[in-house]
Amino acid sequence: MRVEGMTMKIQTCLVSLALLGAGAAIAAPQAPKKAVRKDPEIIDAQGYQKLLEQNRGKAVLVNFWATWCEPCRDEYPMLNELAKQYAPQGLKVIGVSMDDDGDLILMRRFLARYNPVFPNYRKKAGSEVEFRQALLPGWTGSLPVSVFYGKDGQQTGHMLGEGTRDKYEAAIRALLVSGSN
Repeated sequence: MRVEGMTMKIQTCLVSLALLGAGAAIAAPQAPKKAVRKDPEIIDAQGYQKLLEQNRGKAVLVNFWATWCEPCRDEYPMLNELAKQYAPQGLKVIGVSMDDDGDLILMRRFLARYNPVFPNYRKKAGSEVEFRQALLPGWTGSLPVSVFYGKDGQQTGHMLGEGTRDKYEAAIRALLVSGSN
């Protein structure tokens, strides 16, 4: 009888410990979950013009990039730094991915890696030539391309190919000075 009582006490203790452990695991603070980044909105030439209209009154730099473009990957972190640096002075940076729909996973990884402080969009599939010509007549599709707009919404210049920090800063300063009138 005594052995039976001892066995019952041991079982009771084990069950109690198991319940305490389970309760502690449930009550323990959970690691914060990362916010799920939404995929960039898809735009066409008309959507692009709407974006420019929404940003009228600001100096705007729009950068067209793609994950498969090595110069784009090299330039993108610098653009993020410039966006942080010049935002207080009124610069609005916008990114537009020229990736195909099949590269969506690569684009998500790219954006997660560089964590841009500026909004990014995705070019709508199809009508690529029309899209390019509506934005920058004569643009052959080579990347990266950055287009600059004054506060009045008018295009003030563009940069084809990878630009140096000095070239970007000169263009941004000129844009901010000309737009301050």
